Amino acid sequence: MIRILDNLMTRYLSNEEVVIFILLLISTLLVVAFWGGILAPVFIAVVFAFLLQGLIGRCKKLGLSHNLAVSLVFVSFVTVCGAFIGVMVPIIWRQAVRFVNDLPRMFSDLQGFVQALAQEHSAYVSQAAVDEVVNVLAAEAATVGQWLLSYSLTSIPSLFSLMLYLVLVPLVMFFLLKDQHQIMSYMTSWLPKERQMIRDISHEMNDQIANYIRGKVIEMIVVGVVTFIVFWFFDLRYSALLALLVGLSVLIPYIGAAAVTIPVVLVAFYQFGAANEFWYVFVAYLVVQALDGNVLVPLLFSEAVNLHPLAIIIAVLFFGGIWGFWGVFFAIPLATLVKAIINAWPRVHDQQLLVGKPAKD
Repeated sequence: MIRILDNLMTRYLSNEEVVIFILLLISTLLVVAFWGGILAPVFIAVVFAFLLQGLIGRCKKLGLSHNLAVSLVFVSFVTVCGAFIGVMVPIIWRQAVRFVNDLPRMFSDLQGFVQALAQEHSAYVSQAAVDEVVNVLAAEAATVGQWLLSYSLTSIPSLFSLMLYLVLVPLVMFFLLKDQHQIMSYMTSWLPKERQMIRDISHEMNDQIANYIRGKVIEMIVVGVVTFIVFWFFDLRYSALLALLVGLSVLIPYIGAAAVTIPVVLVAFYQFGAANEFWYVFVAYLVVQALDGNVLVPLLFSEAVNLHPLAIIIAVLFFGGIWGFWGVFFAIPLATLVKAIINAWPRVHDQQLLVGKPAKD
């Protein structure tokens, strides 16, 4: 046993770069685990900085200086975000309030539909099963109502945090974009000069995270806008709110699309009942989801490292359970990081063997 441990230590931890990388990775995980809530504005600013980095690069290719490109892209981004907050947020807020008020009636109509359906097919469905389904729906309605009441009572501190984020996030993002070279030079100055493995992993992850964030933001916007147009065409209630939920659902692969289907079906059934319009809306929604998964996602993430769907689901559940929203958002990049580390480690060892191996005559 001791010999096995000694061989493992010699094989994987004999390199100074490997030891420093492990310490750096553990330190980062501890910082995120214990101070993730405090540093949330920094994480959000980093996400937006990755999002805007491509636009800044294109502006610099057109001949603009770095500071001018950063200023132009930053002002444009803040203007677009301000316009969205000023125009769409009030509409979504009003629809959310109406949705909350109509939620008990939605569950009531659904209970009535289940009971009527059971009476029509009483020969195949027992009354006990119908009562159980109705009781479950009533319990879910009560649970949602209690959650909404408790959330409204605790929303005042979150509103203060939101106002604080609106100031801190743009400020931190601007300095990250403006002084990125100085920041990276300072951070890499603490690393050893020979850091080929760290350099390879960092370059790969920089490209992966940048492509992932930009692709996810584009996917959210496209799916949200297309969904809003579809719902608006069918005159579905709460179209802006539901489109926002569908757009945000792409952050959680597979699971998000399944979860957001519930409110869409509930609202469509509440408005149209079992009429043809309900099925039109439902089929159109499925078409949007199919186009997203089979056309848009392969187009946006064609350069990403392929991961098995099971690995993606496990990564979403694991990192989401540890870090909540940020774990879900960065589940795929973190899974890619784990894959890159696993792939890089044997290569470093093989290179060391090749270097230490005497040349043949």
